[in-house]
Amino acid sequence: MKVLVTGGAGFIGSNIVDRLIDEGCEVVIVDDLSSGSERNINKKARFYRLDIQDRRLESVFHDEKPEYVSHYAAQIDVRKSVADPVFDAKINVLGTLNILQNCLVHKVRKVVFASSGGAVYGEQEIFPAPETHPLKPISPYGITKLVAEHYLYYFRTVLGLDYTVLRYANVYGPRQDPHGEAGVVAIFIRKLLSGEQPVINGDGEQTRDFVFVGDVVDANIAALRNNVSEGAFNIGTGIETSVNRLFECLKNILNSSVAGKYAPAKEGEQRRSVISSAKANDVLHWEYKTSLEAGLKKTCEYFMRLRSDV
Repeated sequence: MKVLVTGGAGFIGSNIVDRLIDEGCEVVIVDDLSSGSERNINKKARFYRLDIQDRRLESVFHDEKPEYVSHYAAQIDVRKSVADPVFDAKINVLGTLNILQNCLVHKVRKVVFASSGGAVYGEQEIFPAPETHPLKPISPYGITKLVAEHYLYYFRTVLGLDYTVLRYANVYGPRQDPHGEAGVVAIFIRKLLSGEQPVINGDGEQTRDFVFVGDVVDANIAALRNNVSEGAFNIGTGIETSVNRLFECLKNILNSSVAGKYAPAKEGEQRRSVISSAKANDVLHWEYKTSLEAGLKKTCEYFMRLRSDV
């Protein structure tokens, strides 16, 4: 099986690449390294440094002839999408369309698309949210992810391109970027390891559904291997965790006495976000395996190793 992974030098994408290669797949990576890292690139994969909006993407599809595409390249920062929605739309909508058009022309069998189980639902009315929850995104990022889902539906229904959408909860784990605005777990760990005071936006009682990246990789493999055309699947734990509790867990793991610093809540962020993965359990036979405490410990160990290697 030959798989093209967009964003394959990034946090989730690189973990997926490693698993695919471990399972004997041939892997091609497309990443412009705007947020990904060369350090994450598996040496057994073929790598193209390219923006997904670039017209030269067609030559990659022509030369490599992938059977499947896992599409993870994206602008993922909610706050950046609020500040510059045009930039967000160019990458997440126009870039995705460039991918899909090439998939169609070059007869890709299936696309697995990384969507957002928090952002596309907006402020939740049902807890945890099923896939049938009303879709009312309150950020440009959530809007662009939903638009991409609608294009996927069109490409399958009218043009015959198969796909599966995975709506992820808040993914964390090794290789998460601790320097941007996305990824509160990595940001908190970096600050605590440096003895700096992490910033908690709002009162810290906002909740998220934190799912470990290894479990997310399992979901992606299940979506690639299962012959299902069920549209979208939520991928999360169904457990709400407040930012305050997350911070205290990390302090305990790292044996840190550093206190958090509270700041005003950020525009476009939801108060509560938690999703139901019952459909993925039933259809993809997927369920999360990693508890929050175990996942946070693995993530802390990763960042401690990085510090020791510097």
